[in-house]
Amino acid sequence: MSLAADVLAKYRARGWRLATAESCTGGLVAAALTEVPGSSDVFERGYVTYSNQSKIDMLGVAQKTLEAHGAVSEQVAAEMARAALELASVDMAVSVTGIAGPGGSAFKPEGMVCFGLAVKGQDVQSRTVQFGALGRAQVRDKSVRCALQALRRADLLYSGAKSEDGVS
Repeated sequence: MSLAADVLAKYRARGWRLATAESCTGGLVAAALTEVPGSSDVFERGYVTYSNQSKIDMLGVAQKTLEAHGAVSEQVAAEMARAALELASVDMAVSVTGIAGPGGSAFKPEGMVCFGLAVKGQDVQSRTVQFGALGRAQVRDKSVRCALQALRRADLLYSGAKSEDGVS
């Protein structure tokens, strides 16, 4: 079973619905989920907000957050996930924003990706992963996998438990 199919089966069994908010992955998380037949009973919608303006217009990310932290930040990832959760009226939402490459800077290098996970009734979780300068395609692929893994573990946030790797 694929990771996306595993996520969908787990959510289906619990009656959960989910949404995505993506920047550097350009909708690849949503595509992975919707590749699985029958995903429409779990997957509600995806927001592809590649530009800063689209993050503001579609998700209500605060201009001041973008100015203070930049689009590639845990703060923006958290706002994206929270907005997707609320706008789509779902149980879970995951967000991805990062630098797939080529390029980057000393402070935000290629392969730096920030993720947000919003669970209804819980505080939004965010984290940054440094994949390294693997090339655009590999950074995006690894980001999709990381987002799906976060969704697979998300039920732990309901109970407050920790996964075996210590990440809740």
